Amino acid sequence: MIEIHNVHKAFGSLKVIRGVDLEIKKGEVLCLIGASGSGKSTLLQCVNGLEPIQQGEIQVDGISVHAKDTNLNKLRQKLGIVFQQYNAFPHLTALENVALAPRVVKRISKAEARALASKHLKHVGLGDKEDVFPSRLSGGQQQRLAIARALAMEPSYMLFDEVTSALDPELVGEVLDTLRMLKSEGMTMVVVTHDIVFARETGDRIAFFKDGRICEVGEAWQVVNAPREEHTRQFLKRVLA
Repeated sequence: MIEIHNVHKAFGSLKVIRGVDLEIKKGEVLCLIGASGSGKSTLLQCVNGLEPIQQGEIQVDGISVHAKDTNLNKLRQKLGIVFQQYNAFPHLTALENVALAPRVVKRISKAEARALASKHLKHVGLGDKEDVFPSRLSGGQQQRLAIARALAMEPSYMLFDEVTSALDPELVGEVLDTLRMLKSEGMTMVVVTHDIVFARETGDRIAFFKDGRICEVGEAWQVVNAPREEHTRQFLKRVLA
């Protein structure tokens, strides 16, 4: 379980997260929606320990993420994270990109790492692209490569930060299909997304962010189809118009 208790985060005088409380249970898909700048992406980075917090606590499987004695490198093996940008190493093939972290971080043999990478590339539909360099892949393929790279560390949780926002519209579907596949396999996921239809159909719950706070959280269909809060209604009216 991921537990977020009264978390506050600021960049200087700019308060980005203001007292957020959330729990994400094993096997759940939680979608975070809201306007750009409302704190969704920053929260993911706090969960992964990429950003410090000023107040509150985040626990992953009972381990306090920001405690001084926490081994973040070890903890992050539980938390796969995929960003808007693919960040693949351009001089490495798809297989080499995916095999790198298991070999360096987990210190498994080169042969084991390549076998693991091959398995996960097949898993996301890139089994025929093992020897291809990232520049020769489409945007959707590069994003699926990034997902395979995260999965190769065999995490317990996956964090997705607007993974389709940089893609051409015709490429979005193949990435969302990969997320749907992961859900069907029971992967616990926190997904920051502007795709409200995907959030409603694939998410178990939705949390709506406004100005660094959670304005509403509930079952996905309820938040989209029958929001309780006026701020949520106004946001959905704009984005679904």
